[in-house]
Amino acid sequence: MKVMFDTSVLVAGMVEPHPMHERALPWLKRARSGDLEFFVASHTLAELYAVLTTLPVSPRISPGAAWRLIREDIITPAKVISISPSDYGAVIRRVADLGMSGGIIYDAIITKAAQKAQVDRILTLNPDDFTRAWPEGATLISLP
Repeated sequence: MKVMFDTSVLVAGMVEPHPMHERALPWLKRARSGDLEFFVASHTLAELYAVLTTLPVSPRISPGAAWRLIREDIITPAKVISISPSDYGAVIRRVADLGMSGGIIYDAIITKAAQKAQVDRILTLNPDDFTRAWPEGATLISLP
């Protein structure tokens, strides 16, 4: 099974005090072990770094520790999917045509990467946002 992981699931799986840790961790373990095909959008790497280094946890996750976690837990085992400049334009036009604004663009970028990778599932902790961004793919969007 080909699974695209949203940042929300990665953070929950990687950060033990996260309230959804127990739900996300088994999926992340399966992905890292190769039990499923592990996909992330290239945008997710930057978003994950931003979230990890600003989380209000104690002790704080340092920039160096965040980089190590991302490299070892995500970049090494996952297939990182990039979208092209024309794909970015198409995503922006689509959300604009749908009258959407704000952070939904980031979910739309991930759905575009998921389409490009032809995944079987997108795992996210905010399925409603992903469904708004990609209603045609609603059956592929699920909670961990």
